[in-house]
Amino acid sequence: MKPTNGAAVTKEVPTPDTGELVVLSKVNKHFGDLHVLQDIDLTIARGEVVVVIGPSGGGKSTLCRAINRLETIDSGEIVIDGKPLPAEGRELAALRADVGMVFQSFNLFAHRTVVQNVMLGQVKVRGKSRKTAEERARRLLDRVGVATQAEKYPAQLSGGQQQRVAIARALAMDPKIMLFDEPTSALDPEMINEVLEVMRQLAHDGMTMVVVTHEMGFARSAANRVVFMADGRIVEETTPDQFFSNPRTERAKDFLSKILHH
Repeated sequence: MKPTNGAAVTKEVPTPDTGELVVLSKVNKHFGDLHVLQDIDLTIARGEVVVVIGPSGGGKSTLCRAINRLETIDSGEIVIDGKPLPAEGRELAALRADVGMVFQSFNLFAHRTVVQNVMLGQVKVRGKSRKTAEERARRLLDRVGVATQAEKYPAQLSGGQQQRVAIARALAMDPKIMLFDEPTSALDPEMINEVLEVMRQLAHDGMTMVVVTHEMGFARSAANRVVFMADGRIVEETTPDQFFSNPRTERAKDFLSKILHH
C-alpha cells in the first residue's frame, strides 16, 4: 500500500501494479526484406490469457519470441513489469528467468531424468538448494499429471508427457508470465488435449499467459482476449466470443471460414 499522508507521493513513477505486465510499443522486426512485425502495439495485463492466432507466416511466433528477446527487434520498445527489455548480459538472464517459455519442441535435456530437468533451473539460476528444488519439482510434476514419470528420461515419455514436463520446468522458475509458442503442434492428436488441459488449469489459476496456437477450442474456452495477426500486423483484438461469432475484418472472416469449416 502507498502512504496517503500528503501529496508528495503522487508524482512518483507509476509502479507496475497498474495491472500492465507486458507492454509492446511500436515494435518492428525484419528478416531481410520481410517485415515480420509492423508497428505492434500490445498490452498484456496481469492474470490475462491472450491467445494469438492467424495464418502461418503472420508473425505470431516472432512476436512471442520477441517478448523474452529470443528474437531481437529493430525498433520500438518492450517493457516487462515496468522495466524495458535489456539488450543482453545478466539483466537479460534475470528477465528470462521471469518469463517462462514453452516451445513446439520440448527442449528437455536427454541425459537428465524428468525430475532433474525440472530441478536444474531452480538450482542454477534461482540458487535453491537441491532438496528444495526437488520437492518443488515433484509437486509440479504432480500438478501437470506426470509425477509417476519423475525418474524416467525424456526419451521414455510420450510427446504429451514431455510437453507437460516442459511446462513444469517453466513453472519451477516462478515466472511472472508464460509464453507458449504452438505448444501442441508437434504432438499426435490424442496427446493435444492432455497438454491443453494443463494450460486451461494454469489459466484458471491466474497465470498470465500468451499462447500462439491453432487450437481454436482452447482460444474460445481459455482466452480473455484473442489477438488475430496476419502479414506482420495485429488485425483484430477482441474477446473470444466477439471474434468467433462476429469478426470485424474481412481478413479474419476469411481465416475463420477456412479454419472452422474445412
